[in-house]
Amino acid sequence: MKTSSFIRSLALSLVILTTFPAVAAVKKEFNVCWTIYAGWMPWGTISNSKIIDKWADKYGIKINIVQLNDYIESINQYTAGQFDGCTMTNMDALTIPAAGGVDTTALIPGSYSEGNDGVVMKGKGKTLADLKGQKIYLPELSVSHYLLVRGLEKAGLAEKDVTVVNTSDADIVSAFATDSVQAAVAWNPQLSVIKATPDTSEVFSSSQVPGELIDMMVVNTQTLKDNPALGKALTGAWFEMMAKMKAQDSAALNAMAAASGTDLAGYQAQLKTTHLFYTPAENLQFMTAADLPKTMQRVAQFSFDKGLLGDGAQSAAFIGMAFPGNVTQGDAGNVKLRFDDSFIKMAADGKL
Repeated sequence: MKTSSFIRSLALSLVILTTFPAVAAVKKEFNVCWTIYAGWMPWGTISNSKIIDKWADKYGIKINIVQLNDYIESINQYTAGQFDGCTMTNMDALTIPAAGGVDTTALIPGSYSEGNDGVVMKGKGKTLADLKGQKIYLPELSVSHYLLVRGLEKAGLAEKDVTVVNTSDADIVSAFATDSVQAAVAWNPQLSVIKATPDTSEVFSSSQVPGELIDMMVVNTQTLKDNPALGKALTGAWFEMMAKMKAQDSAALNAMAAASGTDLAGYQAQLKTTHLFYTPAENLQFMTAADLPKTMQRVAQFSFDKGLLGDGAQSAAFIGMAFPGNVTQGDAGNVKLRFDDSFIKMAADGKL
């Protein structure tokens, strides 16, 4: 789930070249997209099992849930206005659509990585301190890069103490297999392959920074404002599927496993390192906690340091972010990313 600086620049260019209406029209049909990842597999089953049709019909609308094969391309298309909603991480929501001027709402922060991402080194018994002076292979300007920086901080180190070598996620496994590569950062399923290598140590994991790598369904803020039925239907459908998953519904879980290219055991192994919020109450607790603004402040600082907030950004506070309880981080006059708990509250109160 990563992006190069070139593709990020392309996304921003698409925003500039695309003309958006000042106010989105009230409409009856919507398109949202998603890509393959453990925490987003429910969207495919929500679509295929017609759960989304039931909820959309309840509000007199139609929602098309479209699977795309390329994660970054899905965000680019959302940013360019081709989709009303899209699955993406919290960092990518900030650095692509929000940084491109597209006011975006995190409607459902459905899960976070709890071990799906990790820093690995060759050798038994290695620790974070052993990273000093090493070349670290990872997709640059990605959540893997962010995870490395967080790990270094925990060890009292800085990025200047290591050398980052930009490596695509598609090449990370083969790179780690070579004698010259001693350390890498990866996410599942690549991470599990690397960890199976003999005499390998995982020195840092996303489980050690819980709640920081968040997997979300976001929607265009203006579209949501003009069409609250979209938010209600998506939220209702999501938590209906969460209830099925919590109850270990075999049909739903097997469908997700097959769609992700594995068997039930393989998919359940992925879920063990994915912290899903199975109930609206759990999700609401996460969204309203004081930790969320602090996390996003860290993400904004990392993004600014890497030049991902756009050429006009003078500080990490350039883009405003709004949170439940009238909490704002960054420029309150330039809010482009919003964590809106109102639809989750409706679900928790049984009002959808």
